[in-house]
Amino acid sequence: MALSVARSLVASAANKAASEAMDEVGLLMGVRTEIWYIKDELRVMQAFLRTAERLKDRYELVQVWAEQVEDLSYDIKYCLDEFQVHLGHPGCLHRLLKLRVRHEIALQIRNLKARVEQVSNRINRYSHLIMAITPGSINESKDERVDNIMDNDISIRSASTVLESELVGFSKPEKELIKLMAIEEKNGYSKLICVVGMAGLGKTALVRKIYESNVVNSFPCYAWIKVSQPFFRIGMLKDMTLQVLGVDYLNKFLEKHEGEALREEDLVNCLRKGLLEKRYFVILDDLRTIDDLKWIRTICFPISNSRGSRIIVTTRDIGIAKCSSESLIYYLEPLQVDNARTLLLRRTIITHGDMEFDEDERNMVTMIVKMCAGLPLALLTVGGLLATKRLSEWGSICTNLSSEFECNPSLRTLRSLVIECYYNLPSHLKPCLLYLGIFPRDFVIQMRRLIDRLIAEGLVTSRVGMDIDDVAESYLNELINRGFLQPSRVNLEGRVRSCQVNGLISDIIASVSRCEKFVYLTRDIIASAPEENFRHVAHHGRKCPKISMDWSHVRSFTVFGVSHMEPRESFFSAYLRMLSVLDLQDADCSITQKDISNIGLLRRLKYLNVRGHSNICELTGSVGKLHGLQYLDLRNSCITSLPTEVTKLYCLSSLRCSSSKTRIGLHASNDRWMRTLLCFPMVFKRSIDYSDSRAETGGVSVPRGIGDLKELQILEVVDIKRTSSRAIKELGELMRIRKLSVVTAGATKKKCKILGAAIENLVSLTHVSVDAGRSSIGWLHHAVWTPPPLLRTLKFHGYLGDDIPCWVGSLMHLVRIELEHSGLKEGYKVLQVLGALPKLALLGLSWKSYMGEELIFRAYLFPNLKKLDIIGLDELRRVSFEEDTSPNMEKIEISGCTFEYGITGVRHLARLQEISLGSRCQPARLGELVREVDQHTNNPRLRLWGDWSDHNLVDDAVQGSSTEAVVGECSHSQMPTGSDSSEGDLR
Repeated sequence: MALSVARSLVASAANKAASEAMDEVGLLMGVRTEIWYIKDELRVMQAFLRTAERLKDRYELVQVWAEQVEDLSYDIKYCLDEFQVHLGHPGCLHRLLKLRVRHEIALQIRNLKARVEQVSNRINRYSHLIMAITPGSINESKDERVDNIMDNDISIRSASTVLESELVGFSKPEKELIKLMAIEEKNGYSKLICVVGMAGLGKTALVRKIYESNVVNSFPCYAWIKVSQPFFRIGMLKDMTLQVLGVDYLNKFLEKHEGEALREEDLVNCLRKGLLEKRYFVILDDLRTIDDLKWIRTICFPISNSRGSRIIVTTRDIGIAKCSSESLIYYLEPLQVDNARTLLLRRTIITHGDMEFDEDERNMVTMIVKMCAGLPLALLTVGGLLATKRLSEWGSICTNLSSEFECNPSLRTLRSLVIECYYNLPSHLKPCLLYLGIFPRDFVIQMRRLIDRLIAEGLVTSRVGMDIDDVAESYLNELINRGFLQPSRVNLEGRVRSCQVNGLISDIIASVSRCEKFVYLTRDIIASAPEENFRHVAHHGRKCPKISMDWSHVRSFTVFGVSHMEPRESFFSAYLRMLSVLDLQDADCSITQKDISNIGLLRRLKYLNVRGHSNICELTGSVGKLHGLQYLDLRNSCITSLPTEVTKLYCLSSLRCSSSKTRIGLHASNDRWMRTLLCFPMVFKRSIDYSDSRAETGGVSVPRGIGDLKELQILEVVDIKRTSSRAIKELGELMRIRKLSVVTAGATKKKCKILGAAIENLVSLTHVSVDAGRSSIGWLHHAVWTPPPLLRTLKFHGYLGDDIPCWVGSLMHLVRIELEHSGLKEGYKVLQVLGALPKLALLGLSWKSYMGEELIFRAYLFPNLKKLDIIGLDELRRVSFEEDTSPNMEKIEISGCTFEYGITGVRHLARLQEISLGSRCQPARLGELVREVDQHTNNPRLRLWGDWSDHNLVDDAVQGSSTEAVVGECSHSQMPTGSDSSEGDLR
């Protein structure tokens, strides 16, 4: 009986559990259905925003609607992200079936649906007003658009007229462009010449000078066409026919087609027929798209014309100029400092003599010239503003220039030009440009940092068959091509590694970004809350005031400067729980261990950067709550091990950790001071031994389970000694990893062998760094036999023995190799192996990496080598280059070496641009080297550290030489290895 009752109870319980499970699954399916609903709504919203983009700058009602829809779309995105995080987490069904989690998600979706209905009803309620207030706005006629475009063109033309009347420093560009045109060649096919430069650089003014000069006398037919936007082909064809062939020719054509609908093909045929046997000169000013250029080049002008005609196109986009293989490109550069200063002072009616004895005023002018970055329009515009002010007021005007752009009529032209460029951007580039408003004026932005942030913010849309990093890089390259971003550092492969925004452009972008309610900048003097909701907040200044704003809309918080923060808990507190990006790399205030312990409060975080904060000693388990985290940067902290909870971060793409220490006992936080000291003038050169002050980077131990992070692409720096063998083996399971840095000092042979086997499995690996200090890394010879085939960078720090690993010779994609303390002796064999690598562009040898007395670069080796770095090789006596070696060598940097037999054979390096002899480099036979440099056909520069008196010259060969003695200059290679020399690597 008891057994029967028990069975009955068990069956009843089982039925109840099954029923509850079915109910829970039904509820889960209901949540999924709601998610599909808001996904569809999001797609419609994004389409609406793209459509509204063309109208919201002209109609306030559309702008208000767009703001409301955009706010809602952001919230939907974050709700979807949170749902996806739960789905991607192991045991997600268990989590979703929990009442609290299910209730939270359902509540969010219900609120979002209600807001969607409210916005929709509001639009329907006021939609009848659109036709009354802005009749035909959506279906605006072409004539109205043409009128608006003409108004814009008139304002820009008036700006160009002012510019042309006050041009300074354009004589050289004018001569160069006329030379490029080769007008004396009166036979041959027509030439297309593209003049490229950013807005405000004076492209139109330069071409106008040529158009109004005697050059046009060489062409019977000529025309100046201002390309309208949007591009109306019929109107342009009529204008060109009128100017080139005359009013009679056009009237005859129109009379012939009187009463007919004017077709594009008829006008094209008319123009081509008239130009077939004529020599013409046509300028197309301000072309915006590649399609327009292709149409003009292939359709409008007769291909068979062989009269030596010329077509000049001005454009802001270098991509347009490069789209045609037959086009010639002239890059218009900013004004030199002297010309820029002259132009500024001419506009302000102040002469150089007025400032001759006032150093402060001279410094003020220099600062303004730097801020204008050599842009003539910027110099004229700012000069016009300063002309109405006293010299004593110039400083405050320039400091608050961002706000001046919004309210000062004197700056309206320049602001309108940049805003016009902004509105002409494709929709996917606009938020990327506004995002740059976060960074301070002239701030050097690492591309890797910017790309990671854009992806974490959801501003980059993935493309089929293309890595999302490459998509983000293509976005930024487009902004570079359009002149909004300026490259600061370009690697040997031509890829931009750091960039910055010109001072005035940065101020205008910040102004537009604020008007678009995109970025809010807090400063020392601002303590009030903004009236509107902003997506991104950044602080520039020394003190960060308490701002009582609604942080629920804020998705990123970035701090630059700040030595004092109030309230102190604001970096890691619950009211920032909606953040996706928290970037404190450039915050001068200390991030404490207590702060980082609360990181679990920021559940939606995707990007966290606390690089350089040495007060962080431990990453607590609360980090495991950040299930959506994609980028984590803890470099130069005091963290030595990662908690097990890190293995729960399944979305993690980049994990960058290192603990800093230096050989001379300086605190890690003084790393920037140390770099500055090492690059200071020669007074410090002899007081500090460079080899003893190099910053060391220690690794961190990673836990077991690291192999579960399948999305990981960047992992640095792993301390192999303190990491378990199991965790080291799991590194071989990270199949997407591209960059791996390890420290092997003190590690057992067994662990090193396991590491070698793991590296062999990583087929996507492109960057490998192995640092053993002065210990041996000889295990690389036998622990790795089949290296990853796509390796592009190798950095070995440690004793290798007499030779490099034999497998290095099989790396057909290797671009750079850097060796330190390697102890190599077989110089001939080493250079034979490395010299056969077809893509090797950089060879770095430093601090006992090579123990031989000679480095001889033999003929037909190093076909792609562009840069050679040699640092601190005490045993080296001679460097020599044979004929036909290193045909692409551009730069040689040597420091910390004394060559008894000198540097010879540089005359054989046809493309050599610079030889830099840095600290403690005093080669013998310097006069012979100077003679080779002076006689070199490529006119390279020879740069010396210090003065001539620091070098023992045996003859007077250097007298009258073009050699440059540079006092206190520190080159890239002289930086400590702990510096940012490799920052920004994408592969």
